[in-house]
Amino acid sequence: MNTRVAIIGAGFSGLSAACEMASKGYETHVFEKHNQPGGRARAFQTQGFTFDMGPSWYWMPEIFDEFFQTYGFQRDDFYELVRLNPSYRVFFEKYELDVPASVEELGDKLEIIEPGAKQNLKRFLEEAKFKYETGMGEFVWKPSLSPAEYLDMRLLKAGIKIQLFSSVSNHIKKYFKHPHIVQLLEFPVLFLGAKPEKTPALYSMMNYADLELGTWYPMNGMTEIPKAMEQVAKKLGVQFHYNETVQKINTVNNRVHGLTSNDKFHEFDAVLAASDYHHVETNLIEKEQQSYSQKYWDSRTLSPSSLLFYLGFNKKIPNLLHHNLFFDSDFKQHAVEIYDTQEWPSNPLFYVCVPSKTDTTVAPENHENVFVLIPAAPGLSSTEEDRQKYLDMVLDRLEQRTHTSLREHLIYQKSFAHEEFMSEYNSFKGNAYGLANTLTQTAFLKPKLKSKKIKNLYYAGQLTVPGPGMPPSIISGKLAANLIHKSFTNAVAV
Repeated sequence: MNTRVAIIGAGFSGLSAACEMASKGYETHVFEKHNQPGGRARAFQTQGFTFDMGPSWYWMPEIFDEFFQTYGFQRDDFYELVRLNPSYRVFFEKYELDVPASVEELGDKLEIIEPGAKQNLKRFLEEAKFKYETGMGEFVWKPSLSPAEYLDMRLLKAGIKIQLFSSVSNHIKKYFKHPHIVQLLEFPVLFLGAKPEKTPALYSMMNYADLELGTWYPMNGMTEIPKAMEQVAKKLGVQFHYNETVQKINTVNNRVHGLTSNDKFHEFDAVLAASDYHHVETNLIEKEQQSYSQKYWDSRTLSPSSLLFYLGFNKKIPNLLHHNLFFDSDFKQHAVEIYDTQEWPSNPLFYVCVPSKTDTTVAPENHENVFVLIPAAPGLSSTEEDRQKYLDMVLDRLEQRTHTSLREHLIYQKSFAHEEFMSEYNSFKGNAYGLANTLTQTAFLKPKLKSKKIKNLYYAGQLTVPGPGMPPSIISGKLAANLIHKSFTNAVAV
């Protein structure tokens, strides 16, 4: 009889785990509450628009390429990838800065803002490259079940060199003084869950991912990535069960023997929960089987949530690129309102994605597909009036900076915030990006990939190792799958 493994969730970590398990010969089943793969990277269509619902930045392309190559495929077997140039536009209060794909060109632009910045950028990125290659080559592939995994002199020396114990903000300010350059380089950590002053300097490796490795886009939308991963999984024999809500993980003597989905029991030899960790612990297993108490979860520092808008316009919008960052308000004040006072922002920074600038398939001809993201503290609530107030703020600033009228051309709008993150994804406190990447929530200090109480229950995704984001989630799924395989291999050996 085949060893049967169930995976809860068809997001990036679940799809990655499914492929890894199936490639090793396990009968693998994926249970997904929605009608398509992707988790937060789903899409919906309306009035000729195709809106990506979640992730919109394609960084670390080699992680995706390696995923497909592992199973005998090439990424371009499934979708076309294009590099954006400029990568994105930053709107400061009095001017705009386009970030070119060329670091040399970026250095020239920064030199105008701050003399000496071009040479300092090269030095800064050399350090960031070492951190990236060390972090992505060594640290993120540790399952982090124990601190002992890091008791290797080579890793300990690397840990010092990648600056785990200083802040990314202080690190950036060693090289640059102008506030706009500092903001530009702090931007990639804005969604890591803590202010740059409290995020380890290790994460300047994200600047290398951004500026050196580039910003890319999969034609036809971000949803092409999970669709491609699903195709790989199916070729490997994975069975998908969509529109299936898992209600319970069934155990006997603290061992999984199956799960209940849509009121039907399915027998399995192991379960991997690639879904919200907190939800699984508090709703799908018994209280005495939980690895972490509610007190533990309440003490965690969460990444931000987001107020999202999906907007369709029946005109083309000038002066916007594919990616746009509106840093034309007080950066520090918004950070305080997200991380310290945890209230709705008074005058938010926001991000605008216009994929129709690159991809004609996502909007009707002469129309514009616009995605807006306002970072907000987790655990908040909002009314329709609250959401409309923020949409009006966004439209006011968009009209001002694009020098065109927009409201009368807005033919579709939909919002998505904390309440939807909780109802759609069972997201703890409506967070959007998992746990904050603070020093005390890094590596073996995160919730574990393996349950402490149930022998054959495992976890993957943004609330565990290595952390939030599409590439880390792909890695998380593979790490968890390999732990399951190791447990069965060891059992057979015994």
